[in-house]
Amino acid sequence: MIFGKLIGDERPLSWALQFWPVLVSSFVFALAATWLCKKVAVKFKIVDTPDDLVKTHKEPIAYLGGLGMLIGLTVGVLAGIGCLRNQEILEPALKWLIGILAGGAIACFVGLTDDIFEISPMKKVLGQVVAAVVLLLIGIMPGLKDIAGPLHLPMSNNLEKILGVGIVIFFVLGATNSLNLLDGLDGLCAGVTAIITIAMLLLAIHLATWGYSDVGDPVRIIICLGLVGGVCGFLPFNRHPAKIFMGDAGSMLLGFTIAALMLLFAERVPRWWIASIVVFGLPILDTAVALARRLLNHRPLFVSDRGHIYDQMIDRGIPLKKTVAVCYVLAGAYAVIGLVMSQIRTWFAAGVYVLVFLVSALVVWRKGYLKMEGLRGVIPKEHQ
Repeated sequence: MIFGKLIGDERPLSWALQFWPVLVSSFVFALAATWLCKKVAVKFKIVDTPDDLVKTHKEPIAYLGGLGMLIGLTVGVLAGIGCLRNQEILEPALKWLIGILAGGAIACFVGLTDDIFEISPMKKVLGQVVAAVVLLLIGIMPGLKDIAGPLHLPMSNNLEKILGVGIVIFFVLGATNSLNLLDGLDGLCAGVTAIITIAMLLLAIHLATWGYSDVGDPVRIIICLGLVGGVCGFLPFNRHPAKIFMGDAGSMLLGFTIAALMLLFAERVPRWWIASIVVFGLPILDTAVALARRLLNHRPLFVSDRGHIYDQMIDRGIPLKKTVAVCYVLAGAYAVIGLVMSQIRTWFAAGVYVLVFLVSALVVWRKGYLKMEGLRGVIPKEHQ
């Protein structure tokens, strides 16, 4: 058989329902905290001012939305810990959950510092590396030996550790900066993150029914539920016309947490890890297009412009709400592909994944998304 069994025999689907307080509490607290953060941001003038180049909103908009989501996620995770209080796996699960929260808080506050004081890109990267180190300290690393085994690749303990450190840092840097680049339209980054996280939640529940990991299963579900609740509590204030932005604080928090989830899917079998990466397909595509476009047109790699996929859709006359809706559909398509292919044997799925990304690249090229014309190539004067 190519397809595997969807529901395992180790745990019933109802097992995941014990974590419902995570979703409810994270949503309620994120909703209340975002409202409060908006008030605080306006009072102390912590706002994003338009510049008519990259920031094209009409009036200053409050920042601090990232803090609202962090509060929601934190309360949700604490609720999840409460759900595990009488279980034997509490201690190791507590280590992972608190560690992910700590790393997320570091990423969030590095982003918040940039929102308020505009720190240099290198300082932001160093902050992201510090957040990644937290994951390493609590033992969240890909199980490279288990992944390399079926491929008959040699993997010593030292090599596994060295490669693991590099992979963790790469995933954290990649995911945080990908979502930062995607945060360009009202409701876009938050909505896409919610879609991605719901898909990862379904994948986590699937693995839990098979009893894939005593500690990893509940941790994945708790983080997914906490993140979905936090993002959905923020979205009512961020949908068009936005009343508050997540800022770098929010995008870095979301990116770090998604990176942690992808690494949690890399415990043993490569198919779940690869599936989670494909679920994250839209941010990867947008980042790849941005980097390729800047390289091909000899532009600075780390300077903002209006050439992202969603910017180009706006410039081509597609209304903002429709552009966001199209991006939601694209994010959903990658999520569905990742979920479906996770149930297919790895070698079959790998062929499909390659085909999906080749088709994506072809569409981007044929539609002219690699060109930099007019507003697409705008670079602020201080960077020219």
